[in-house]
Amino acid sequence: MRAGAFLAGALLLAACAGEGAPPARAAVVPASVALVGKDVADPTRVRIPAIRVNSRIIPLKLDRKGKLLAPKRFDVAGWHKSGPEPGEKGVAVIAAHVDSTSGPAVFYRLRELKPGHKVAVNRADGSSVTFTVYRVARYPKNGIPNRLVYASGGGAQLRLITCGGTFDRARRSYRDNIVVFAR
Repeated sequence: MRAGAFLAGALLLAACAGEGAPPARAAVVPASVALVGKDVADPTRVRIPAIRVNSRIIPLKLDRKGKLLAPKRFDVAGWHKSGPEPGEKGVAVIAAHVDSTSGPAVFYRLRELKPGHKVAVNRADGSSVTFTVYRVARYPKNGIPNRLVYASGGGAQLRLITCGGTFDRARRSYRDNIVVFAR
């Protein structure tokens, strides 16, 4: 594992768009998501049969302020490239838009997941890893409990994140984030 960590702060997920929404805004990645080395192949696809998700995964980068940049497209999910790969020890993060001005996006039905549902992640080396959902939560964007969301509790963990709650037309953003916890 490489030394270093990201800037601390509340997660304000960029993968949030809606009617009249701008394409993307940045999210602050909390300090508890440490930089890691390459132990597992990069993720290429996320599949969630319970909500009919089968999406390509692209790497997401951080801006100069340590904020996670959302996917520019609404038809793909993005993986926090500087963090753990799904299946590697620690908390891997996959984010996607909930919707766009033209309709539902990749994580539109994310809030429907329940404990016990499966999330499969395919990797570049042909392998895959399957996670089991154990919690789904909604947090106000200004009240994300970073320690809870990013604490791994040991082993490989996965967080799926998108926007949720009510849409604030004045801000052109959702007020909340949906976070799925899986291991």
